[in-house]
Amino acid sequence: MLALGHALLAVRAIWGKSITCDELGHLTGGYTFNVYDDYRMQPENGVLPQRWQTLPVSLVGQSYPSLDNPNWQASDVWIFGHQYLYDCGNDPDWLLRSARVMNSIFGAATVLLVGWWAWQFFGAAGALVAAVFCALCPTMLAHSALATSDMCMAFFLLAAATAYWSHLQDGRAASWLLSALVFGLACVAKYTAVLLPLIFGLLALWRSGQDEPVRFLGRTARTGPARLGLILLGTIGQGLVAVGVIWTFYGFRYAAFNPALPGGTFIFPWEMMLSFGGAKAWVITFCRQWHLLPEGWLYGLAFVLKHAEARGAFLDGQYSIHGWVEFFPKAFLYKTPPSLLAALAGAGLLLLLWARDRGWPACRRQLGRAAPLLVLFAVYWAFSLASKLNIGHRHILPTYPVLYIVAGAVGWSVARAWVRSRSTGVFMATLALALVGWHASIAGTIYPHYLAYFSPLAGGPQEGYKHLVDSSLDWGQDLSGLKTWLESNRRPAEPLYLSYFGTGNPQREGIGAVLMPSLPVFDRHRPMYWPGPGLYALSATMLQHVYQTHRGPWTSADESEYQQLRQNEALFHILHDSPGGHPELFQNLTRGQWEQLWQTYEQLRFARLCHYLRARQPDAMIGYSILVYRLTQKEIDVALYGRASELFDAMARATQPSGPGS
Repeated sequence: MLALGHALLAVRAIWGKSITCDELGHLTGGYTFNVYDDYRMQPENGVLPQRWQTLPVSLVGQSYPSLDNPNWQASDVWIFGHQYLYDCGNDPDWLLRSARVMNSIFGAATVLLVGWWAWQFFGAAGALVAAVFCALCPTMLAHSALATSDMCMAFFLLAAATAYWSHLQDGRAASWLLSALVFGLACVAKYTAVLLPLIFGLLALWRSGQDEPVRFLGRTARTGPARLGLILLGTIGQGLVAVGVIWTFYGFRYAAFNPALPGGTFIFPWEMMLSFGGAKAWVITFCRQWHLLPEGWLYGLAFVLKHAEARGAFLDGQYSIHGWVEFFPKAFLYKTPPSLLAALAGAGLLLLLWARDRGWPACRRQLGRAAPLLVLFAVYWAFSLASKLNIGHRHILPTYPVLYIVAGAVGWSVARAWVRSRSTGVFMATLALALVGWHASIAGTIYPHYLAYFSPLAGGPQEGYKHLVDSSLDWGQDLSGLKTWLESNRRPAEPLYLSYFGTGNPQREGIGAVLMPSLPVFDRHRPMYWPGPGLYALSATMLQHVYQTHRGPWTSADESEYQQLRQNEALFHILHDSPGGHPELFQNLTRGQWEQLWQTYEQLRFARLCHYLRARQPDAMIGYSILVYRLTQKEIDVALYGRASELFDAMARATQPSGPGS
């Protein structure tokens, strides 16, 4: 019931929210995989979740853009996917919601697996508490019903480590086959599965060091080297089965492109994807040459490795393209409910007391039982700390199930205390219920904005945009919420200026706005505009300028370039008002050069505006991810057209707390 309730709550919370950035790629890629047996569109995000999420619409059938489309030939999933969702007469809500419902099954399965693990250590009471913490955690609820690959990978990483360790313990053919199949499914869930061979290797060493014999295929190994050799034999066999699973998901064809369809190229050439070099590139190249794995799977792996080299990132007002070691520890602290932290602290204390009473032999036995959890947690965190891809808290989602399992010790302590003393049992039960109630109240308070949850330790969700953005807060999910807010709060004839980060469609939502710089661009032309008084709605990611060209503090060089380009503003007006006239403008500069000047000027102007707005409190927050400001002409003049000193003075005044009556 908890697993089902978790899935229903996650789906209900996300039901009215807009499509998030990655979901457009999953909806397009999955439909292309299922219906066209072609793997050019977004192979980097796991073929299994994309196929699964789009299974309902694939069975029913949808209108699809023409395959003579140049975006099909260029494998541009974003522009082609935008056409698929919004320009072919399909119902985007049906496409999105059916995929989200399908993905929620992975969330429910994770709750069940967490409960099963907690039952092994802490009995029924511990399993119940662990499942509650899992089912009602904002992190789980945020991603269970999103059509992405994160929840699918969280489940399969834990399931693969569990199944492998179970196979090492009993050696039966059935457990070996189950482990092999789960490993194969993990390999097509997301490329994080490349950590599993290391996890398996550490578990194999752990198991070979235990005193119990290892059994496999009717053979028994009793010495350490023999145990390790037999384990290695079984693991190689599982790897071969996993390779078979991968080939199955790619239709047993090496080529990513279906030869019966119009051809094309990957969105980035192979040479670029393999430019990171080293042993990883050599292995991928070797597998390509000998067709050891499908081309689509290999390209997806190369894509992930290449794009992990450098990526724009934001943390606490700082910017980087190579990330920070402290990114994920801080993200964990900011996004983890204090109720879970308190439960973990209590569980840790209880387990330490138990270990003191029972001694090392008992501890060693329990550590052996928990080996897959410990190894998974340690390996994943080690790679997370070294990762340069610091774009979202979701990337440590696979570590959370281990924490929920540990929290189950709180329920176990209640059962133990109840046996010893009724009064102590009542006291412990009260504490446990208080923790569970606190956790449930957090889920209720932040509903339905689970993706935007931030702990009070970070100032709560209203302060989240100052710490983290992108998929930790703002993934484009609140465009429909902005429409609802405007219906009640927009003044008659009041202009709206919109800078949106996401793959939603403002026009389809009925949002009439002047479009400022937004991402992704979808190859859409945006006319020239000049800011004036009115409403300004900015996605948090756009406000923080994570992926814009002018990141960081507003420098004297930025100001100098901006003021120099401002001298062309009258000419920009002429180009806007009569683009076909005034041929004298093109005597020294071509039309393309004028457009480049305008784009540079617009980006600098937008950056200057964002510097001012970051110092100013928003007038409204839509789902905590879209910030709305009502600006006067005076503010516009200072933020965009005043001297730099006036801008900084205005920013300083904006950061000061307002006095009574102000």
